[in-house]
Amino acid sequence: MAATTARGVPVTRARGPVVRALARPELGAVIAAVLIAGFFATRTDQFATAAGLANVLDVTATLGIMAVAVALLLIGGEFDLSAGALTASTGLVTALLVNRLEVNIWEGIVWSLVFALAVGFVNGLVVTLTRLPGFIVTLGTLFALTGANVGVTKLLTDTVRVGAVDEAAGYDSARAVFASSVTVEQGEFRVAILWWLGVTVVATGLLVRTKFGNWIFGVGGGAASARSAGVPVRRTKILLFMGTATAAWLVGTISLLRLTSVQADAGLGEEFTYIIAAVIGGCLITGGAGSAWGAALGALIYGMTQQGIVFAQWDSDWFPLVLGGMLLAAVFINTLFVRRR
Repeated sequence: MAATTARGVPVTRARGPVVRALARPELGAVIAAVLIAGFFATRTDQFATAAGLANVLDVTATLGIMAVAVALLLIGGEFDLSAGALTASTGLVTALLVNRLEVNIWEGIVWSLVFALAVGFVNGLVVTLTRLPGFIVTLGTLFALTGANVGVTKLLTDTVRVGAVDEAAGYDSARAVFASSVTVEQGEFRVAILWWLGVTVVATGLLVRTKFGNWIFGVGGGAASARSAGVPVRRTKILLFMGTATAAWLVGTISLLRLTSVQADAGLGEEFTYIIAAVIGGCLITGGAGSAWGAALGALIYGMTQQGIVFAQWDSDWFPLVLGGMLLAAVFINTLFVRRR
């Protein structure tokens, strides 16, 4: 049997560019992105403009941040269904601290990060100690966070919305970092795009250039085998769950500072969108294969499809059907490519 790398890619004596391309998990996403961009560019004049690109990237950026973090977790063989609710939780922590205790907004942002890391740590610890599927553990966390978001917010404010964070000390500087924008030819490009690209670059470097990246692929390929090879499985999984929680904090902070308010039910249901984007980008549901920039491409495909349907003036009610079809196609193609590799 031919030897394989930790990422499951066969080691061959000499591989040409075509063979190397076919071995990449992102190939399907690259092809899909090109076809979708070309299709909508020929169907509407708005798509291939600065304003159109800005709208696509506006949808893509925050989704891409989460998709990349979720991709690392999927590669490690786990799911996090609490990520969507946690984006609202972190925003609420910041907003409530600012409104109720009148703290500087930067202090509120730091405390919300601490909260997110604690949730991620607990998720990872429970999964590794009980050996229950991450799907079940984080489903419980999802309901717990959803109930807490609504219950605590109503208890403290008598509403399900917390706003007026733009009146807090430090808001202008925080907005400049997390929610500023620049206009180019009628297109408003937000700083969240840079956060998305930065997260993708860091995650890619982590996966392909560090020992921790090898641990992630090893754990996703088989936790028992990885543990036998000396991989710290528990530490790796806990850190991956904390990474997803950190991404949720970042997205929650960006949304809060952009909108100056947060709804208690914000982000609910988005966890499935994050997983879909990662899978479209080449991640296997079963773990052990995928990439960060593939997940970023998956988010871009989602953004182009959603906005392309709007620009083409199609009925947006059909978008979930299109999204479901893309997911099924991605799962089929990813599985086929892995078998061929």
